[in-house]
Amino acid sequence: MSEAVDRLVALADPERAAGMARFFQTGPGQYGEGDVFLGLTVPQVTTVAKQHLGLPVAELEDLLEDERHEVRLLALKIMAVQCAATRTSPERRRDLLDLYLRRTDRVNNWDLVDASAPDVLGRAVLAGVPADVLYRLAASDVMWERRIAIVATFRLIRAGSLDDTFALAALLEADPHDLMHKAVGWMLREAGKQDERRLLAFLDEHAATMPRTALRYSLERLSPEVRAHYMGLRKATELSAGARSHRP
Repeated sequence: MSEAVDRLVALADPERAAGMARFFQTGPGQYGEGDVFLGLTVPQVTTVAKQHLGLPVAELEDLLEDERHEVRLLALKIMAVQCAATRTSPERRRDLLDLYLRRTDRVNNWDLVDASAPDVLGRAVLAGVPADVLYRLAASDVMWERRIAIVATFRLIRAGSLDDTFALAALLEADPHDLMHKAVGWMLREAGKQDERRLLAFLDEHAATMPRTALRYSLERLSPEVRAHYMGLRKATELSAGARSHRP
């Protein structure tokens, strides 16, 4: 066991771990089935990560293989912090991105995605990696890979680049999972901070058919009148669908 993992284990809180297991839905058939928690906060893991930024890629991959949630988070926080640092070499960024894309199977809960995708993948796309990778992930059968695709655009949004966010949101409109509805709505809301008119144009086209959760998240920063208008479009669609289903 590495020194970094030893530090995490020393901070373990079994009572908190039990609560986290419930919160992240680790029971049979739930999205986090089988995940194991130490009971650490994100700031605790981040502190340890910053003390071990130079870990070789092979050791980071070993951490990703670990069944314990916070150990995987440790690896991803190291990767994210390094990819966000201007002093990180291009070679190190490339190696970290290669590892990330090769082991998306271990980025397997929503907080792991959200802690890593913007800085590891989003920054890479901003730096010139073809955005095709986002669309490949968005087409995946694995929900976590689809979430990586949309959440990675958070960094693009902050840089004023909105095209991929809106394109991916349209592609993912029919996604069946509530965790995707939340992610899509979140990114649309963030895009709206940069360009509200463009968000409204997107909602004019999609509000009537997009999932209610995604729509509600996307509207959070808009005026009550605007929110009511778009939620009304969604409700009208639901009422129409209900009426059709009751026809003899």
